[in-house]
Amino acid sequence: MAVSMDDDDPLILTLDESGSNTSAPNEELDREDLPNENGGSYDINDVSSPATGDYHSQQRSARHNWEMNYQEAAIYLQEGENNDKFFTHPKNAKALAAYLFVHNHLFYLMELITALLLLLLSLCEAPAVPILRLGIYIHATLELFALVVVVFELSMKMRWMGFYTYIRHKRTMVKTCVLLVQFVEAIVVLVRQTSHVRITRALRCIFLVDCRYCGAVRRNLRQIFQSLPPFIDILLLLLFFMVIFAILGFYLFSSNHSDPYFNTLENSLVNLFVLLTTSNFPDVMMPSYSRNPWSCIFFIVYLSIELYFIMNLLLAVVFDTFSDIEKRKFKSLLLHKRTAIRHAYRLLVSKQRPSGISFKQFEGLMRFYKPRMCARERYLTFKALNQSNTTLVSLKDFYNFYEVVGLKWKASAKRNREHWFDDLPRTAFLIFKGINILVKSRAFQYAMYTVVAVNGIWILIQTFMLQGGNFFPRDVPWSYIVFLTIYGVELLLKTTGLGPIEYLSSGWNLFDFSVTLFAFLGLLALAFNMEPFYFIVVLRPLQLLRLFKLKKRYRNVLDTMFELFPRMASTSTVADAYRWVNHTIGNKTVVEEGYYYLNNFDNILNSFVTLFELTVVNDWYIIMEGVTSQTSHWSRLYFMIFYIVTMVVMTIIVAFILEAFVFRMNYTRKNQGSEG
Repeated sequence: MAVSMDDDDPLILTLDESGSNTSAPNEELDREDLPNENGGSYDINDVSSPATGDYHSQQRSARHNWEMNYQEAAIYLQEGENNDKFFTHPKNAKALAAYLFVHNHLFYLMELITALLLLLLSLCEAPAVPILRLGIYIHATLELFALVVVVFELSMKMRWMGFYTYIRHKRTMVKTCVLLVQFVEAIVVLVRQTSHVRITRALRCIFLVDCRYCGAVRRNLRQIFQSLPPFIDILLLLLFFMVIFAILGFYLFSSNHSDPYFNTLENSLVNLFVLLTTSNFPDVMMPSYSRNPWSCIFFIVYLSIELYFIMNLLLAVVFDTFSDIEKRKFKSLLLHKRTAIRHAYRLLVSKQRPSGISFKQFEGLMRFYKPRMCARERYLTFKALNQSNTTLVSLKDFYNFYEVVGLKWKASAKRNREHWFDDLPRTAFLIFKGINILVKSRAFQYAMYTVVAVNGIWILIQTFMLQGGNFFPRDVPWSYIVFLTIYGVELLLKTTGLGPIEYLSSGWNLFDFSVTLFAFLGLLALAFNMEPFYFIVVLRPLQLLRLFKLKKRYRNVLDTMFELFPRMASTSTVADAYRWVNHTIGNKTVVEEGYYYLNNFDNILNSFVTLFELTVVNDWYIIMEGVTSQTSHWSRLYFMIFYIVTMVVMTIIVAFILEAFVFRMNYTRKNQGSEG
């Protein structure tokens, strides 16, 4: 819409063609608060200017223009926060409506549920988990229903992006191609009423990875692919030495007919690959070692080069590459956010005030960016952004938008109030003040650490004296009651001395409260002879984790572990997705020695257990040889590729841990230096 009010011609989107119009604010709009000509790439509709004397019409037009600018600025800021590319920015009213529909939590939840439904269908499809088996008509119909929902999701994204932008979006096009293949296969299964070998089911995990809630998983996948070039270089070096040693081993040991490990070049390669994981050592060496003791030099040199040098070099290279990718990713995200902030800033300044954003414009922005934020929080956020203490927020201050908008504001009932009991009568105040001093004292803390240590030693002695059989005691042990009473008194003292809010604001206090609560439930299970709930009693040793607070390095380890949980969850999702792919490809395994027959690919649950055992690489070659005996020698290639890819993922996980721990230690040292 183009509106002429003096010399101001705002460039904004109008929603008249879609029939939706944002209500204008009630307050009057000053002439100096007219929007700037810095709209986005929305379509412009030229509308004749209202009459000069029609002041109210001019006001309504200007308010509507500002509402459009507020909404577009909020979209830019959301794109910066979500790392969405700006070429997908909505370009017209229809695209805006689709964008708003796609970017809401109900749509995200629909995406997630649909993707999980497609994955869970593998529990019901052949080869299915026996108790979850469904008829072909039922699971094929469910699959078609889920795929129709995916079609609806993609059609809304196409309406938002536009056709040409849609086909240029690589991830969306991959998802579309997988969707077409899945559709054809589901229809074929439904028509034939019989299941065939469906390798493409392995691609269903793409629907989950593409969900909004799996953004961290996509970033991890991207980092893994970016780390591959140096990894492949070192891997080729590793395989090069492996081939050389395989040829040497074949010529040195094939003459020994009692040695089955090097009788052919294929066996030499396979067994040296297994030797890299140490799963068949020293078995692979013993036939040749029994014939010639000097043959051990071959295996010592091989392990020294491959296992102790190249494998550690591989970790070092991946860690260095990962650190570099992390820095470049952080820089890219920062620059992307700053670009989004600049786009939003140009939409929020007026021609009369080009040097900054007024509070009125900032408040209008926040109504779209964070609708649930109250007026007081908007004002406090504006004041926190405004470092120059003027009436306008400059671009330099606005660059801190994402950091400041994430702050949590807490109202204080009384400015000088330090404790929750300050307003109580003097006698009660002195009592609670004494309890507060007691629970904060080092003597009280170390006394509780001593109690926890004694409790742990007592549990260890009791466990050592128990024999196999039924561990459920007939009577409640007196030690259980004593220690639980001490923990209960501690809980009561801390709650009254610190106050419930301050007490529950600490993670360690929440942990203590949870363990004490479980201990009390365990006491009830013992007192009322509820044997099925005896597992609660077993949780008592968790109190020993409190001893980690004593040493600073232990605290750093635990803090690093808690910080890594979100990233480890996304990385483990990548590993699970890869196991999903291998489950679909894997064949049935039959190994009759010991309990190895349980390691099979009969259904998805058995497959995950089997593939996790392969990840641990302990005696994994037994599973591999069991599959080989039932299929062909080419199945070994499946297990070797699985091991190599798993090694990549595990190396990335180790790099995660190293990076996080090094950052944590450096951050702690820097803070100590600044405080000193």
